[in-house]
Amino acid sequence: MIDRAISQIAAQLNEYLRGLLGTSEDIVLVSNLLGPDGSPAPNVNNRVILFLTSIEKDTLSQRPSEGRGMAFSGSQPLFLNIYLMVAANFTGANYPESLKFLSLVIGFFHRQPVIDHANSPDLDQRISKLVLDIENTSPQAMSNIWGVLGGRYLPSVLYRVRMVGVGGGDIQGRISPVTAPDAAASYRPADAP
Repeated sequence: MIDRAISQIAAQLNEYLRGLLGTSEDIVLVSNLLGPDGSPAPNVNNRVILFLTSIEKDTLSQRPSEGRGMAFSGSQPLFLNIYLMVAANFTGANYPESLKFLSLVIGFFHRQPVIDHANSPDLDQRISKLVLDIENTSPQAMSNIWGVLGGRYLPSVLYRVRMVGVGGGDIQGRISPVTAPDAAASYRPADAP
């Protein structure tokens, strides 16, 4: 499912950039920057690269639903935050291109921060929507991320992608909430008739 989410983001970006630049070539690629041996991954030069940096469970999205006096038991969907690095890998004399493409990506997601079935009909049916937010990352944190990745710094921006609706299954039952008792208890003194 995570692969489908990131591939969908790349497809949206490629469609936008192809239309803007009048080219048929894909500019955005989902890839590692480096291979397992530390050598550069193939086909990543002069491209905008998307890659996963971290995943976390989104606990804020899992508040119980407010039904009409009923709750449902069953497998609830899993909500995830995916941390997605967008790096512009244009080096040497092409360095200004990296800044241009990074600006285009930021502008695109600023105008369209939500990918859902209304604006992206081919979005995987198991994903309700993807919400993209820029993560404010300090220079020290960014340095740490690039250090862990083992690569040299490239112009980049980190997005938190809130992915709604991973998994979940059929409703297995209804649970009635605890309510006030039907009969009111009253106090009667012991010496009362």
